[in-house]
Amino acid sequence: MEKIKVGLAYNDVLLAPQYSDIKSRKDVDISSKLITDRPGHYTCEFSLPVVASPMDTISECEMSIAMWNAGGFAIVHRYNTIEEQVKILDDVVYAGGNAAAAIGTSGDYLERASALCEMGVRILCVDVAHGHHILMKEALSELRAAFGDQVHIMAGNIATLEGYNDLVDWGADSVRCNIGGGSICSTRVQTGHGVPGLHTIIDCARSDRNAAIIADGGIRNSGDIVKALAAGADFVMLGSLLSGTDETPGDTLNTREGKFKPYRGMASKDAQIEWRGKTASLEGIATTVPAKGPVDQVLGELERGIRSGLSYSGARSIKELQSKAKFIRQTSSGQVESGTHILR
Repeated sequence: MEKIKVGLAYNDVLLAPQYSDIKSRKDVDISSKLITDRPGHYTCEFSLPVVASPMDTISECEMSIAMWNAGGFAIVHRYNTIEEQVKILDDVVYAGGNAAAAIGTSGDYLERASALCEMGVRILCVDVAHGHHILMKEALSELRAAFGDQVHIMAGNIATLEGYNDLVDWGADSVRCNIGGGSICSTRVQTGHGVPGLHTIIDCARSDRNAAIIADGGIRNSGDIVKALAAGADFVMLGSLLSGTDETPGDTLNTREGKFKPYRGMASKDAQIEWRGKTASLEGIATTVPAKGPVDQVLGELERGIRSGLSYSGARSIKELQSKAKFIRQTSSGQVESGTHILR
């Protein structure tokens, strides 16, 4: 057995403040591009480096349009029929949004991808729990052969530098990085596998490949987003932070305790039974979360936090933040001190 490494989570580190001559948050540019090593392939720039997760309680038509209007984008989930997914995306395209959709690595994924591309989707997300896998390799090869440079292909999830490099070499333009870190994901508990989210980003950012890094999972606030970007991520993918907003699918539940909306992992028992009528490995949970109101209010708060975060490092762009960032480890006492602790 090789030497055991130490993996760092977001809460294990802080960014050291640096001299700043930034007089206003408006002077900070937090835009980011979906880029690729392959010249001529689809490239798109977004003013907000946030992606809504392809979950059936997060991303459908309303979330896609709202994310597009806010400067980011959403990936419409694949837990439906091809016809249902196409209808959702058709409404997004008609509204002028940037259409992005998830597919799998088996079954009808090529047929689904063809139907989506025909109606204007230009970002396909190959969405599986363990992306460093032979089925991913075969799927990426088939997709590239079928669609060439017509679409941007995002793939994942992976947790290591080796996984990131392989997915890029197999044809991915961007890679979702993190396994088991989501708030409703129990993969690490059920399987014993995973890598702390920040460590995954730091590891993948060492690559000599140039595909976009999507930090996916374990992000609880704008401070974690800033840390992910500083570590090398180009975008962050969010589920729980966007859950409960008006634009998420599902009915609002009125209770004595207040208003709630459903939120569940796609490997939860509820999601699997509704999707395919049976369960496999259960690596997620289903719950409800307090209703939060319009998603643009949530995104506005996150955007202000991200801009402030860059200014504390004296950085006017994400690339400048990545070149200037100085991480320090904090102790458990430091973690307590870092939070709002007057009520403890």
